[in-house]
Parts: sequence; C-alpha cells; structure tokens
Amino acid sequence: MRSPRRCSRNGCPRQAVATLTYVYNESTAVVGPLAAFAEPHTYDLCEQHARSLTAPRGWDVVRHEGEFEPPPPTTDDLVALAEAVREAARPVAPRPPQDDHTPHPQNQNPPTGRRGHLRVIPPNH
Repeated sequence: MRSPRRCSRNGCPRQAVATLTYVYNESTAVVGPLAAFAEPHTYDLCEQHARSLTAPRGWDVVRHEGEFEPPPPTTDDLVALAEAVREAARPVAPRPPQDDHTPHPQNQNPPTGRRGHLRVIPPNH
C-alpha cells in the first residue's frame, strides 16, 4: 500500500496537503492544493509549512486561499488496503509433526525456528 505523502521540509513528519512550485522566470512561488502526483521540482508541504512559507526578497508568493485538505484515498489505495487485510487474515498452514529421532539428511541443515526476517541458529554452529 502506498503511504501518504509527507512534508518535504527536513524533519517534518506531517502529511502533505499542499504543493509548492517555483516559477523561476516570473520570480514566483506558488503554493496550491496537493498535486495528484509527486512531480520533480515541486515540494509537498504540510499545512503549517504551506501557510508560513516566505519567498526570497524580490519574489512573490501566490498562495491558495481555501482550506488545505489531505487528498481522499484513491481506488488503488483502497484495493491495496483490502489485499493487505486479506493477506493478514489468511490462516497459516500447520507444519506436519516431526519426529525428533529421525536423522536429518546429510545435505540439509537441521530445522531452525523462524519468525519474520529473523531465524534461530542452533548453538552448535
């Protein structure tokens, strides 16, 4: 699932609600509603940074006057969320019982415990 876009300002963890674009040939910074897609040479801003942005001396700032609202979830987001929930709800197939007295084949390692990306290595290795 796609994660929500975050503010481009360093260290800001808030969700982006506005897009900043510079129009260099007109010396203008434009702060408007969040663009549908992240584009190169634009910056996503949270509401606080969108409202407090200042431009260099000699530049103008054109700012959206309405409310900045987070974008609604797209169909892709909802489908991805539904698939993630389905995947998490799938039952894990039980392992067949193993007899501790059965010797392991020479070319295989003995079974190890595994959870997520970690695994338990037996102490004799």
